[in-house]
Order: sequence, then structure tokens, then C-alpha cells
Amino acid sequence: MSLEVENPVSTELTNRLSLKRHDSLFGDAEKVSGATYHGSAASWARTLHLAFQSIGIIYGDIGTSPLYVYSSTFPDGIKNNDDLLGVLSLIIYTLILIPMLKYVFIVLYADDNGDGGTFALYSLISRYAKVRLTPNNQGEDAMVSNYSIEAPNSQLKRAQWLKQKLESSKSAKIALFTLTILGTSMVMGDGTLTPAISVLSAVSGIREKAPSLTQTQVVWISVAILFMLFSVQRFGTDKVGYTFAPIISIWFLLIAGIGLYNLIANDIGVLRAFNPMYIVHYFKRNGKDGWISLGGVILCVTGTEGMYADLGHFNIRAVQISFNCVLFPSVALCYIGQAAYLRKFPENVADTFYRSIPGPLFWPTFIVAILAAIIASQAMLSGAFAILSKALSLGCFPRVRVIHTSEKYEGQVYIPEVNFMMGLASIIVTIAFRTTTSIGHAYGICVVTTFLITTHLTTIVMLLVWKKHVIFILLFYVVFSVTEVVYLSSILSKFIDGGYLPFCFSLVLMSLMATWHYVHVKRCWHELEHIVPTNEMKALLEKNDVQRIPGVGLLYTELIQGIPPVFPRLIKKIPSVHSIFVFMSIKHLPIPHVVPLERFLFRQVGPMEQRMFRCVARYGYSDRLEDPKEFVGFLVDRLKMFIQEESTHTQYEGENDETSSNTEVSEVQTRPRRSTHSVVHSEQVIESRVSSHSRRITFHMDHTVEEEKQLIDREVERGVVYLMGEANVSAGSKSSIMKKIVVNYVYSFLRKNLPAGHKALSIPKDQLLKVGITYEI
Repeated sequence: MSLEVENPVSTELTNRLSLKRHDSLFGDAEKVSGATYHGSAASWARTLHLAFQSIGIIYGDIGTSPLYVYSSTFPDGIKNNDDLLGVLSLIIYTLILIPMLKYVFIVLYADDNGDGGTFALYSLISRYAKVRLTPNNQGEDAMVSNYSIEAPNSQLKRAQWLKQKLESSKSAKIALFTLTILGTSMVMGDGTLTPAISVLSAVSGIREKAPSLTQTQVVWISVAILFMLFSVQRFGTDKVGYTFAPIISIWFLLIAGIGLYNLIANDIGVLRAFNPMYIVHYFKRNGKDGWISLGGVILCVTGTEGMYADLGHFNIRAVQISFNCVLFPSVALCYIGQAAYLRKFPENVADTFYRSIPGPLFWPTFIVAILAAIIASQAMLSGAFAILSKALSLGCFPRVRVIHTSEKYEGQVYIPEVNFMMGLASIIVTIAFRTTTSIGHAYGICVVTTFLITTHLTTIVMLLVWKKHVIFILLFYVVFSVTEVVYLSSILSKFIDGGYLPFCFSLVLMSLMATWHYVHVKRCWHELEHIVPTNEMKALLEKNDVQRIPGVGLLYTELIQGIPPVFPRLIKKIPSVHSIFVFMSIKHLPIPHVVPLERFLFRQVGPMEQRMFRCVARYGYSDRLEDPKEFVGFLVDRLKMFIQEESTHTQYEGENDETSSNTEVSEVQTRPRRSTHSVVHSEQVIESRVSSHSRRITFHMDHTVEEEKQLIDREVERGVVYLMGEANVSAGSKSSIMKKIVVNYVYSFLRKNLPAGHKALSIPKDQLLKVGITYEI
């Protein structure tokens, strides 16, 4: 007969500690599982306030499109007055189909914990299927409160089948990545062309009151405004961002009022355009010319992607209210009024907007139009910077300096190098193309390509994440992809007339992104294949006769497991290691935010007395890195908490082991005697021994932990040294010529001419030690 002694309290505490260790989190991480995002659970008052703010942030581009749509659709003039009804019908139903139905009521729900955009879709997919090419996934990543992942239901074979295909096919992973960087490239192209076409079209209106101005003079005025626009980006949109809403609201009131006036004053019969049969008649009458004109019609939905990309600042309901109650009625009235005006004055199609303005309203409208064009440009530039910062954090873009211009809104960022290149490109485009019609040919390709990529990625989300019915998925994919392909085919017919520009721009940007990511992935795998197992740390230190020196050392590595190859090289050349040594990894998860309490993930490396640790600092792609002093403060606090948890866990393991041991001994001693009194006496002896031993363990552990904490504080005061591996990557001798060009020349050029890693992390130079190492891939 065996004697079992069980302490329910001890068992419960042990179980809870086991769960904590499984989570690999510290302290009170479980208390923040209800984290919410900006506007995610807002009241109606808050939602209406956000809806008003969204007017100024995300609708500047689509709201200024009436400046140039009709002139781009009829570059050679209006041949038949009934064509206006067909084009107006196309504009109305394009506005309904793409921005309203597709984005406002479907795609907005494919948010990544509140954030939208191409990279948000990619990261959302990567959380449900392992499609990222970098080998840095951890099981604990899915346990942070914002990860919000649930495994696909095994009963849904379609989702499971797609997941397996995506994870097992390298081609599928590459295709997804290519689509994502293509979409990013097109958004960058959009950010370059939006200022050019918006400002140029707005400034062109001055010729109505000053006909002596030449087009060249208008171009140079536009260039001056563009120069100022890109120069003030460094101050950030937060300084003026939420003053935009009143200006854009005035703009919408003006264009809606002018549209209503023209409808009543000229031809109210254009309302017949709500009958889609006029679209059919238009294509029958014009044939190929009608198909080509779609390249101008699609410009009525420029900036639609901004609703999705800037979702993180608002919420879905706010965007839906502002679009359906403000933007759509105002813009639709404007287009209807312009069509009514052109029915009476078709010869003015080249400058429809300004010609249709009633005399007394011209100058106020002109001034507001300039401001609206600048706001539209500002919104696109901010979106482009935000998307690139996400690409950078996911290892998909060369290392550049990202400046956070707002302490309140994380998405407000500024990238100096990118701003300079985009500003230069926008000015060159304005000077070279000179007219909005020519720029429109290039502009449309960026817009529609982004639409098409979003359609494909959203379809994957429907299959893998939402698990919708196949009929709904097919309906979504067929309707929107066919519509967008038709529009794209029309725009491509103008390839020679300017459509080549975004392709050249995207090709260059995609090449840079693909090159950087390719070498980044190869380097990660090379390091992973040459890591030193952590259980060999003690032998490694003894072999090199390593001495411990005062201070704290942080060795930065991109690996999240094992000892990086640069460490054996370091101790071989300099056989010394700091008293507290941490292998530090900065890891960006495919989610927008990681709450601070869940930031750090610690592991012990080797025996406790060596005081060597591994730490992964996890950030979302919208989180900003702290300054070094703040970072070290957080790191030290969490390290102390980790040591406390480790000692507590060890203490309860010791108690359980002692209880088990004493129970076995007592069982042997009491076995010959079967009386109840003997059993009770044995239990009392056991409890007394366990209690006494527990008190001794607790005292010893508490004393040891306090000493360790004090030691850490002393070593921090002695100084923190940042160690970084300066890896020189080169192609192997047997590599192809293309690989040698990509690795040895293109990648090396980017690495040498972009900010170094310590600058991106804002590490003080006087605390930095670089360790050189060469990787041959």
C-alpha cells in the first residue's frame, strides 16, 4: 500500500507556474489580454468624431479627382453628347462597385488588428499559414494578446488544404511576397504621382482668370508648391493633420453645391445616367475608343486604397459613415453637375471643373482646391511612409531611418531618404509630362494594379481566415477581378504615352526590396545552420579561457535560437565576456502592436551562475523602438522579473521533489505498522519536514534573488556595451553570375550607403563594439 501526500495549494501554484513558463511571458502579461485599438470599441459619439476626422485624412485624393476625370476621359473632345450619359453612368457605378461595395463593406473587415494595407493582408495571412521566408517563427509569438489567431477548423477541408499548399510550396510563398512588394511599389508610385497630378490640376485653374499665363509657368508654380510640400514632411502630419477635416469638408460642400447648381441650371436630364443601359449604348457607339476611355474613368476612384491603408487611425464604422454620408453624395453630385454643364458646353471639356464654377465662387473654390490638392498629396505620402515602415520591420526593405513624428499616433512616420527620392521623382514627372492627361495614364496603372493585388490577397483571407462559403468567394473574386482587369487592360493601351512610368518605378523598387529580402533570408539560414547549441556554452567558455569583466553586454543577433556564429569569433579574438551577458534579438511580429508587458521573452543560457541570457524583444510593425536608456531600463526590469520567476519555479520544484522523497521514506518506515495512528503520525512528520525544508528553501531563494538583482543594478551602473556583428555577405565562388551581381554589388551597395544597424537602433557610438564576420552564401 502506497502513501500519497498531496498539497492542493502547492499543486495549483505549480500548475500556474508551468503555464507561465509555457507562455514565456513575465509578470502580469495575462492581465492585458483584452487590449483594444484606436476606436475599436468606440461609442457613437466617438465614432462620429472619428468619421469627421477621417474626412480630412483619407478622402483628399478621391475627393479631388473631379479636377481631372472628364479631361482625362475625353482627351480628344466630346464627339457625341450622349457619350456624357454613358461616361457619367460608368463613373457612378464604378464609385459604387469598387470603393463602396468592395472596400467599405468587404475589404475593410480584412484588417490586421485594426491596421490595413497590402502588408497588413500579407501579415494576416502569415499568421494563419507559415508563408514568410525568414526562419524566425516562435510558438510563443502566437501567445501575445494581440496575435489573435485560432487554428483553422479541421472540418473545413478547404481552409486546411490551402494552408498546407501555402506552407509546402516555396513558389506560393514567393508569389505572395512578390504580390505584396508589387502592391507596395504601386502605392509608392501613387504617392509620387498624386502630388504631381493633384497640384498641377489645381494650379491650372488660375489660367481662367489669368489667360496670359503659359502652361510652362503653371508647371513651375506647381513645382514650387511641390518643393514646399516635400520640404515640410519632416514636421509630420500630426502638426496639421486634424486641421485637414474642416478644409476638406468645405471642399465637399463647395463641389456638391456647384454640382447641384449646374444640374439645375443646365440639364437635369443627366440623371438618366443612373440607368446602366447607357453604359451598354456607350460601348456600342464607341467600340475601341470607349474601352480606351476607361483609363480616364478609373481616375474617379484614386485614393480608394487610402481608406484601407489608413484604417488604423479610425474604425470601420467611422469610415463607412464618412464615405456613405459625405464623400459619395458630394463627389457624385459634382460629377453629375459637370456632366450637365458639358451637355450645354461640350467644348470646355479640357477644363470642366473651373469652367463650371459660378463667377462669385471661383476664387474661394480655387484657394480651397489648392489646399485640398496639398492635403490629398499629404495623405498619400503619409500612407506611403507608413507602409514602407511596415515593410522595413518585416525585413522586406533596406534599412533606412524611420522618424516617428507623432507621440499620439504611431502610424505618423517620416523617412528622409524616401521623402527625398519621391519628391525628386514627383517634380521630374511634373516637368516632363506637363499636363494632367499625360500623368493620368501613369497614375491609373498604379491605382488599378493595387486594386487587383488587394482582390487576390483578400480572396486568400476569405479562404484561409474567414472560411466563407465558396459561392461568396467566387462571386467576390470574379466580379471585382474581372472589372479591374478590364480597367487595367484599357490603361495599358496608353503604355507608350506614359503608362511605362509606374512599371519602371515599380521594377526598380521591387528589385531593391527583393534583393534585400533575398540576402536577408539567405543570411538568416546561414546563421541558423552555423549556430552553437546553448548546452555547449559552458564548454565553449572553458575552451577559450574566457574571463568575466564588469558591466552588461548586449550582443545583437537576428537569430532567436542558439548562439550566433559571431560569438565564438568574439571570444576567440577577445577572450572576455561581461558579468551580465545577453544575446539580444529585435524581432518584429506580423501584428501592428505588442503591448509593453509582453515585449520581452527571456531564456537562461547555461548554468545560472554564468549569468548569460537570451532575450527577444518583440515589436509590432507599427511600434516604435525606444531610445537606448529607456530600452535598457525596460530590459533590466524584465530580467529581474525573469530571475524572480525562475527562482520561484525552482523553489516549488524543490518542494515537490522533497515531498515525494520524504513520502517514499516514510512509506517504507511505516509499512509494517498498519494502524491509523501510525499513518496520521507519519503524515504529521512529513508535513513538519516539508514545512521546515520549504522555509529554508524560501529564505535561501529570496536571499539569492535579491543578491542577483543588486548585482544586476551594480553592473548596469558600471556600463552597458552594445556588441553588433558586422557581417560582410558575399556570394560563393560557384554561384551564378546573376547571384554574384545581386549579392556582391547590389546588396553591398545598399548596405554601405544606407544607415548602419546601430543608427537604426539609435545606439550611442561610445557604447558600441562591432565584430566583423564574413558569410559566404
